[in-house]
Amino acid sequence: MSEVSAIKVKELREKTGAGIMDCRRALIESKGDGEMAIDILQIKGGLKAKKQAGKEVLEGLIGISRSDHRKAAMVEVNIETDILAYNSSFQKLVSGIAHVSLSSGNLGDKNSILSMPFDDSGTIVKDTIEAHIAIIGENIKLSRSAILSVSEGVVSSYIHAAVAEGLGKIGVILALKSSGDKEKLSSIGEQIAMHVAASSPLAISMQTLDHSVITKQRDYYMEEMRNSGKSENMIEKIVGGKMQKFFKEVVLLSQDFVVDPSKTVFEFLKESEKDIGSPIEITGMLCFVLGDRSKKI
Repeated sequence: MSEVSAIKVKELREKTGAGIMDCRRALIESKGDGEMAIDILQIKGGLKAKKQAGKEVLEGLIGISRSDHRKAAMVEVNIETDILAYNSSFQKLVSGIAHVSLSSGNLGDKNSILSMPFDDSGTIVKDTIEAHIAIIGENIKLSRSAILSVSEGVVSSYIHAAVAEGLGKIGVILALKSSGDKEKLSSIGEQIAMHVAASSPLAISMQTLDHSVITKQRDYYMEEMRNSGKSENMIEKIVGGKMQKFFKEVVLLSQDFVVDPSKTVFEFLKESEKDIGSPIEITGMLCFVLGDRSKKI
């Protein structure tokens, strides 16, 4: 068989993400059998996968998987080029890894996830990733993963710039502890999760803000003001004011609420408590920004 239809090549490319010529050659070798062509791509791509394994990966997707409103897992899976992040095969891989992470029971431990079965076939995640590398022709890496859960309340999520359900460039999962109405609580959580994606808080509250961050910022302001020639008393007052402004910028509960800037996130929470008739506590917050390891809160 020397020729194959363009439709079959297109279908194989959509399924695998492999190049046009690779798909065409595989279909010719398999005499038009699509499933056999996939096997050929995987076998012939084995050496390619080993070569790609060391290449830097900066693009990709954040994936989120949730269960019964009380648990959510978030992963970052990277690939070399942005265009392949929109490939359906890669997107299914990311969604699948997020689902595996959700069931891992190991607080999203990356190494545990890689050794778990990806699907009913029993193939582990690590081998599934390598198979995709072989077919797509680019290095793929599970960079990080995390899980949030609550015994009472909800875990809400938000994906910014979504390319498919639960997949995008920025992901947030947020744990709310409350005995209030779950549907209303989920809506509250989704609004705050969207705020987190937009505002990048460093901590939920003053109490949870890393002390080293406070010390470093205060030292920076003190050094800045000492060079101004002002008295120590005046410097202390000015630095105190600057620190209060800093806290309002980086502490979630102190930030102006993106959905309604006339109130803070804390004030929005208090209003929401009246609406659902129950206290609400934010017990966990995670934000993954593609390629930015500093955004894990």
